[in-house]
Amino acid sequence: MKISYNVPVKEILEMRRRLYEVAALMSAVLLTGTTGYVWLSKCSVFDGLYMTVITLATVGYGETVPLDQAGRAFTILLILGGIGVMTYAFTSLTSIVVEGHLSVVLRRRRMEKEIAKLTGHYIVCGADHSGGVISAELHRTGRPFVVIDRDPETVQRLADRLGAERMLHVIGDATADETLKAAGVERAAGVFAVLATDQDNAFVALSAKGLNASLRVVSRQKELGVREKLFRSGADNVVNPSYIGGLRMASEMIRPATVGFLDSMMRDKGSSFRFEEIDVPQGSPFVGRRLSELKDAGAAGTLLVAVLDPETGKYEINPDCKRPIKAGDALVMLGEAPRLADLRDRMRS
Repeated sequence: MKISYNVPVKEILEMRRRLYEVAALMSAVLLTGTTGYVWLSKCSVFDGLYMTVITLATVGYGETVPLDQAGRAFTILLILGGIGVMTYAFTSLTSIVVEGHLSVVLRRRRMEKEIAKLTGHYIVCGADHSGGVISAELHRTGRPFVVIDRDPETVQRLADRLGAERMLHVIGDATADETLKAAGVERAAGVFAVLATDQDNAFVALSAKGLNASLRVVSRQKELGVREKLFRSGADNVVNPSYIGGLRMASEMIRPATVGFLDSMMRDKGSSFRFEEIDVPQGSPFVGRRLSELKDAGAAGTLLVAVLDPETGKYEINPDCKRPIKAGDALVMLGEAPRLADLRDRMRS
């Protein structure tokens, strides 16, 4: 499945130059031919244009206006020069179409329009292994996202792994404001900074927060001692894969059943069970209602694990079902992704 619709800027400019050149040459030939026939044969402009077109098209209709010796000589010159121009024009147009540049540009424009319609989506800066895992989880749980990477082949491999019909992406430098804007950062809900170096991730966090102060930035940390620098750059959270990997190895050893349970949710392609966080916004119809009423509102088959209280900043594990729901609460729930997504929509409606 080929979905990488990006053509280098130089090639796009070259294609545009060739199209302008073809249009200019064809216009010049038509104008020259029409003017020549009008001047030599004293015919109308339309008749002159008609004679020029049938001459260049070599359809063989014969002379539609009387031509003297000078007119026929002009026709010979028009054929010798015009046919060459028309051949070059059609060869150039065929080359553009056959090489696929035109269709690629049109698909790229269509993708840009789709990205422009996104709101509350996620931007994954980096399409390597970590970016691929993030993209796969976003794709599996039905969340809109845009991938940014410098290498079209890396993006293509990621799209092939996901099996996505159309994976929205931008080819470019994720540390540049223009690239982030092309991915819709000003309307995004969050940015994942998983580039190759901590310096690049810090630039992504700094640029993203400068363009949209309300979004959430999660950055990868590769080297020791840079965690606080990433936070100062604007990251809301920093993840060290080596540290997480060490904890995971310890957990595999001392609590294998628990780790196996979590793995079955994340790795089983047939499973849609997830731990999800559902925020309770201001004005939600659930504010003031009891936690027990969630099941009556479409949360049947889900499990409320904890509530993050906005006032204390602490988690209430297995909270009392009579506890009233407050604006700003974050509900940590376990259940099927479609049901949790439906509950999230109801919470915001």
